Amino acid sequence: MTAESTVPSPGAQPWDNRISAVSVLPARAAGGFRFPLRRPPVRPASPLPLLAADLLAALVGATTLEETSHRPVLVAALVCGALLLRPHSARPVPGVLDELPAVCGRIAVVWLSLAALLAAYDPGRALTARTLLLGCALHAAAACAARGAVHWRRRVVLLRHPCTALVIGPAATAQRVSAALLRHPRCGVRPVGVVAEHPDGTGGLPVLTTGEEVERALIQNGVRVVLTVHPAVRTEKGPLLRALAESGCALWELDADCPAYEMRDQLAGFAVRRLDLGTRRRGNAGKRLLDMAVSGALLVLVSPVLLVCAVVLRLTDGPGVVFRQERIGKGGRPFTLLKFRTHRPADEHEAATRWSVADERKMSRFCRFLRQTSLDELLQLWNVFWGDMSLVGPRPERPYFVGQFSQTYPGYAARHRMQTGITGLAQINGLRGDTSIEDRARFDNAYIDNWSLWQDVCILLRTAAALVRSTGS
Repeated sequence: MTAESTVPSPGAQPWDNRISAVSVLPARAAGGFRFPLRRPPVRPASPLPLLAADLLAALVGATTLEETSHRPVLVAALVCGALLLRPHSARPVPGVLDELPAVCGRIAVVWLSLAALLAAYDPGRALTARTLLLGCALHAAAACAARGAVHWRRRVVLLRHPCTALVIGPAATAQRVSAALLRHPRCGVRPVGVVAEHPDGTGGLPVLTTGEEVERALIQNGVRVVLTVHPAVRTEKGPLLRALAESGCALWELDADCPAYEMRDQLAGFAVRRLDLGTRRRGNAGKRLLDMAVSGALLVLVSPVLLVCAVVLRLTDGPGVVFRQERIGKGGRPFTLLKFRTHRPADEHEAATRWSVADERKMSRFCRFLRQTSLDELLQLWNVFWGDMSLVGPRPERPYFVGQFSQTYPGYAARHRMQTGITGLAQINGLRGDTSIEDRARFDNAYIDNWSLWQDVCILLRTAAALVRSTGS
């Protein structure tokens, strides 16, 4: 059996040519574009002004505490509690009234907790009801005033220096949204162009239809915000959105027809939500910790199995028990993948360029058993432990096929945004062996775009269940 056709699609869209800057990936055809790389991402507002406001408010509230030997400790506890329970908002510049319930609620929690602890530790010096109410009221008033001043200053700065944005979607809808944003400069976003397949001919902002025009607008206008205004944009323009995210733009999905009260956040009256395509995702430390803990424990537990497999394979199939092959990992970096050898290619060229599948070349019964039970993959736990791979992620492929598939299948190269893995979302959905490469790329990108540590745990549990049922490779 052979691999699926690897002839590049003649109808490839210009949005699909932004692939990882990897030496093994061939350049796209002429007419493509390359966005500016490694621009610093959009920085959120510094938390220091709000921290200072909360600290000042806590100190003001602490003035109601009576002079006692415990007062320094009480003040310190009050300040720490107020800072730890600081409210958070998804909006760039929330209003004081928006935060008022959260601010008053967390201040009440801090003061009641402080009063309860003091009463338990020293009943003779418990806070009186008058002190408790006065402290809460003074603390809340100071917090609202201080945070209001910070928010007012930020709104002034945002009004004077709004974020330039591109709007992606059907031209008519994108123009309508852009006009609304321009009518409400207080939202802090100023559209400078619309990205659409075809101009609508109704005027308005410039309509960008090619990659070169998007790149030019991105650089000349310093675009740092991208708004998508149609649900299909995320799937149809996936490579474009990932390229924009990699260039440092913040991505927002805007619903042009949904009332804002149905969403947590709004922009000029439109419902919006932040898009996270996994380009700069937090949680890498947790993922690496999970990889090291699980792979290390499994290596200890299955070491007898590895030894038995190696001995039996040596006796039944001759020398060369461990199979080493170059694969492409995160960011296009090559690494050496380890497996138990289950068949022998004619030469190195065939090993690097032939799409081999199970039962090829009349494997021995034991080699076929290793393939069917996936025991031949166990040595990749060493790749995981040493950091070449992860337990969960897109499956790594050989350089030859990476170059071919990156040209043929949209989104295939984007799989290399994350560390490759032993198993993944594509594998637990049956995409193993000689299956659709296009489907694999879609599942892999969906996994990356929606990554979470819990999703990794779920995939590992489903993989373990599949191995127990012996579903095969």
